[in-house]
Amino acid sequence: MKPQYLFIACLLIGCQKPKPVDQAITATPGIKTETIAAKENFLKIDTISIADYGETSKDNYVLAYLLDQKADKDSIVTGKYRLDFYQNKTKTSSSNISIKGVDKGSEWNAIYGLGIESAKSSPFIQISFGYPACGYNQSHYLYYLKNNDIQLVYDWYTMSDSGWGSWVEFENPSAKANPESFYCKTVSFEPDDNDENMGIAKHSDSIVFRLSGNHWQKQLLSAKDKTYFEKKMSFDDFHKQE
Repeated sequence: MKPQYLFIACLLIGCQKPKPVDQAITATPGIKTETIAAKENFLKIDTISIADYGETSKDNYVLAYLLDQKADKDSIVTGKYRLDFYQNKTKTSSSNISIKGVDKGSEWNAIYGLGIESAKSSPFIQISFGYPACGYNQSHYLYYLKNNDIQLVYDWYTMSDSGWGSWVEFENPSAKANPESFYCKTVSFEPDDNDENMGIAKHSDSIVFRLSGNHWQKQLLSAKDKTYFEKKMSFDDFHKQE
């Protein structure tokens, strides 16, 4: 299978068939959590180390400030965060995000690159957040950081359980760390109700991203949320794909 499956390793702790790219995530050390004084108006702050395919930078990291957290009538918790990006221990930019469905014990992870090329000197940073176990949804954010300017290029959810689930694959035809365009699609692999050894692979939401100036623009190439590829195959064959 192509090595571009993203951030699923944190979902596959104790599960079968982790995706190769996700091995970088396992190298990310545990996040540091501190309680901040109430006068600063932060509920807590997490330090997110950024992994570079097995190596973790000591000078480049992200601080995630929990600004607010509320539960709705169904006990679904939404957290509001501010992400501060640091390069060479100097703050360069910030981004605010809102995450719905925050589970107690959720963790942050981050890697450089799109997951399909050498991450060295890549301006892309992928950040994931979620409870590190099978069957839980993970929130993902692809950032582009260049010249102290930050852009949230794409965000998505994944879920994986013992090799089944849904995730996003990126494709970079140029194989460059600084491409002018790249693609992604949503991939799912669901078990066949009639045969536990068989599953249905599906592709949807094919998207092309193009760099215009210093800003990325995206274009949907397939009908939104509609499957454009479907194939029945065995569990082993699916995970043998290259």
